[in-house]
Amino acid sequence: MRIEFDRDACIGMFQCVVEWEAGFEENRDTGKAVLVDGEEVADGVYARDVPDDAELDAKFAARACPVDAISVYDDDGEQVV
Repeated sequence: MRIEFDRDACIGMFQCVVEWEAGFEENRDTGKAVLVDGEEVADGVYARDVPDDAELDAKFAARACPVDAISVYDDDGEQVV
């Protein structure tokens, strides 16, 4: 499973941090979340693989985002959230 985070779309509600503390961090200086261990794959878009034991947390983080800045993809590349 893979997660993508559009940092430019983030409005800093930090619901993703609440849902997946190990996957997202608050950056109060920028007012935006940070995807832990994320690599920039496009301008302002960060991605990383999701550990097997964190798949549910990653899905909850994506669903909790009020601006849909987070997408989750299965191992076949199909978007699941």
